[in-house]
Amino acid sequence: MPPVSHATSESRGEDRWILRFEVHLPIAYEALWPALTTAEGLRGWLAAADVLQRRLGGAVTLRWLNTGTTVTGRITAWDVERIAEYTVTEHGRIRFHLEPVGTDSTVIRFLNERSGSDEDRLDCLAGWHHHFELLEAALQGHPADWAHWTDARWAELRSSYGAFSHR
Repeated sequence: MPPVSHATSESRGEDRWILRFEVHLPIAYEALWPALTTAEGLRGWLAAADVLQRRLGGAVTLRWLNTGTTVTGRITAWDVERIAEYTVTEHGRIRFHLEPVGTDSTVIRFLNERSGSDEDRLDCLAGWHHHFELLEAALQGHPADWAHWTDARWAELRSSYGAFSHR
């Protein structure tokens, strides 16, 4: 099974979506946690964490280094080495739920609840998919090189998500 498979999404009323990914990684959850919850870890695959108060209710500001988008919000769930949830402007609720598989693998059950058009939904499905591929590379010692990032892989994924209806 590939580490990142196509996501599912479901409508939650007019212009509201829940996007779900299940990502299987050959890494212990203790080693994965910092990639999802520290400024250094997030920068390697997702965004610069300009503010990250690592506790329930803590402030968070994420700045996507590939697009320049900046979002602010709060940490709305925090269970060390298990659940991190950021609720931020524009991207809504972003939840990472880690489940160990044996001693050396982890499943990330990811949920993004957000508003937006169907086009926004497809853009986000492709975006998260690409970022999870970047996470896998970062965990293998190859963090994203944001200075040389292109949207070619995102465009390929966007086309593939557009070809299927994952509602």
